[in-house]
Amino acid sequence: MDQSTDAELPAAANHGNWRSRPHSTWAFQHVREIVPVADIANDPARATPFPTEPAEPAALDLAEFHQLTRTDGFVVMHKGRVVHEFYDSGMTAHTPHILMSATKSVVGLVAGTLHGAGLLDVAAPVSDIVPELARTAFEGATVQQLLDMRTGVVMDAQALEAYRLSTGWDPAPPGGSQSDLRTFFETTAAMHAPHGGPFKYTSANTDLLGLVMERAAGQPFATLASERLWVPLGAEDAACITVDPKGAARCTGGLCATVRDLARVGWMVAQGGRGVDGRAVVPADWIDNTWHGGDAEAWRQGEFAAGFAGMRMRYRNGWYVVDDAPGMLFAMGIHGQHLFVDPRNELVIAKLSSQNQPIDAIATARTLRAVAAIRRALA
Repeated sequence: MDQSTDAELPAAANHGNWRSRPHSTWAFQHVREIVPVADIANDPARATPFPTEPAEPAALDLAEFHQLTRTDGFVVMHKGRVVHEFYDSGMTAHTPHILMSATKSVVGLVAGTLHGAGLLDVAAPVSDIVPELARTAFEGATVQQLLDMRTGVVMDAQALEAYRLSTGWDPAPPGGSQSDLRTFFETTAAMHAPHGGPFKYTSANTDLLGLVMERAAGQPFATLASERLWVPLGAEDAACITVDPKGAARCTGGLCATVRDLARVGWMVAQGGRGVDGRAVVPADWIDNTWHGGDAEAWRQGEFAAGFAGMRMRYRNGWYVVDDAPGMLFAMGIHGQHLFVDPRNELVIAKLSSQNQPIDAIATARTLRAVAAIRRALA
């Protein structure tokens, strides 16, 4: 674990402002200097850089797109080769950058490895695995419902504030003490509707999933992520994840990794769960379940459907699933973090950014148009 004080940071960046511009451009690449993190080790002996074969410049003219969407790092992989790579704002190929909610998709893959090993029953109620959740809003929700954003938990303003203060991403209020995720989940007064209903994006679901995974496997999440994903994946660089004051991982948004390794995650998914050496990293049936499981009606009735109008979609195991041919999975996080996986065209696109607003509909639309253009150019 690594922790620094505000006095050691550049004067403009601190624990209270690191997610707002102009501080975020620097902070998103230096998260470990602002909040505590747990390291996710790679194995340099197993790291194999992907070959690079740049596409014709006219085919991928993305300069304006990168500028308008404040791209910090961008990698396009096609047929196992890096065909376009871009860095800005001081970022390099080996600079870790926070993934925000794209973290959820990576956490879903770690859950898949535990499920494949018989350590995590996704059909089980979470309160069976973590009995302290009995008589809370999460009692009766299953692990799969956490993965699919289908718990019925409803947080009012008071519960949301308690959750925010438990994550470690903000300083404790003046005169107050710092809470933590375990205490929040064990004592939350949030209410709930029936579990298993429409898609409802609740970030706390994935933070709780991390605690459930730790309890089920008996190891910290960072260790699980390293041993079960990052090392067998052949990641080129170590990653890290932010942790709360008692060391619980922020599984909903705290993962920090290089854009190359994020693309590597996408390539593994595109290959049905196999790493660059051909060996299984994530069970093929978990990848298949991500592609074909879930409930399209839950998405249609859910809160994000209007924002993706005209697209046939689902949400499964932490991934957005686009059913329109040729099909695509994607991960998405605030401030412009994205990973797109198109196995039919053997295409992966990873984008890490420091956009001004957490949610920017114009930038998201530009990104989706750019992805469509890249798919047309390389298909």
